[in-house]
Amino acid sequence: MAKIDIKVYKDLMGENEKWAAKTRELLRENDVYMLNIIGSPGCGKTALLENSVRRLEGKLRFAVLEGDVETTRDAERLSALDVTVYQLISGGACHLEAKLVHHALRDLDLDNLDVVIVENVGNLVCPAEFDIGEHGKIAVLSVTEGEDKPIKYPLLFSKAIAVILTKTDLLPHLNFDIDACEDYIRQVNAGMPVLRVAAVTGEGMDRWIAGLVERNFAKRI
Repeated sequence: MAKIDIKVYKDLMGENEKWAAKTRELLRENDVYMLNIIGSPGCGKTALLENSVRRLEGKLRFAVLEGDVETTRDAERLSALDVTVYQLISGGACHLEAKLVHHALRDLDLDNLDVVIVENVGNLVCPAEFDIGEHGKIAVLSVTEGEDKPIKYPLLFSKAIAVILTKTDLLPHLNFDIDACEDYIRQVNAGMPVLRVAAVTGEGMDRWIAGLVERNFAKRI
């Protein structure tokens, strides 16, 4: 009888899910709330966090895990504002893996933190597929990207607990239908809270900050 080679394909997400579960337990034990911010390169994620640091001083104890393929540039921007920030380098991967996030969390002084914000690698697709143990994903979409992105890349918008539309101060100079964009978002996720924000001017930041302080976006915004 001829020998038969059988290829067995195991769940590639399995290892990631194990580390995500460990992270959830770690966060629960320390009563820390963690959000996973996901958006394209240049959509304004870091600018949003810079404005947040200034507004949260004295209101919330938090740290940032800054994800990028290479360099520490974004972490340096935030560190200059005197916030605890660790740079996570994906080494070419299009997303942060749960194991990397877990080890970074263990290096933080969780006893003295309320919230950890993870800024994932700039990408609308890959990071949405990977659970890192967060309490929720926040989708960030710039008004410079086109209003149809939520229906072109629906996975992130279906999983997120809120969407932040950034750079709204540029709307007078763009051909961007913000109402149509929100309609597309709700075609994917009917109950999705949408925040219109301009991090440079501070417009619309209050709802985002309130959600962080309350540590419950589903209820607050």
